Amino acid sequence: MPIRINRVYTRTGDDGGTHLVGGHRVSKDDLRIECYGTVDELNSTIGLSRLHTGSEATAHIAACLARIQNELFNLGSQLATRAEDIRPTQPVISPAHVEQLERDIDRMNADLPALTSFVLPSGGPLTSHLHLCRTVCRRAERLAVSLSHREPLGPEVITYLNRLSDALFVFARHAAHVLHEPEVLWQPDKPKT
Repeated sequence: MPIRINRVYTRTGDDGGTHLVGGHRVSKDDLRIECYGTVDELNSTIGLSRLHTGSEATAHIAACLARIQNELFNLGSQLATRAEDIRPTQPVISPAHVEQLERDIDRMNADLPALTSFVLPSGGPLTSHLHLCRTVCRRAERLAVSLSHREPLGPEVITYLNRLSDALFVFARHAAHVLHEPEVLWQPDKPKT
């Protein structure tokens, strides 16, 4: 699919509307726009996470995140297109993308200690950013579920976002492990000191 961007501004959105792929015009506060806008936000937070993957110990995480950023562009394209307007050559999320995330999860989870409590979203820069990615991914998933009640979505959209949030959680735990950072566990009813 050739892409050519000659102008950044078009003035066509100045009235609060935008075009979906396929030409349909919708309001910029449409649930579909909110959904793929949140996927774009997720992609940006993953980009921030990649800033902290410069060590040899995190190179495999960096490679996964780079691949996922490209997949999120596929997902954004899919969400920006009504089901009836999807073209056969358009990049979309497939079962293979979900299966790759599952392989990533299994590989990075293999050496992690079993959890005895919930993990607080904290730690070093990479771990903390990956936890932030996970929460943005969960929001994107909730929006996709809401959109699926209103309009048909590709069958892998929600599955991919669900699996990706799981992967980001495991990536955060794995980053703490390979960087020798302690995981901060939730301590319910911890007495105040």
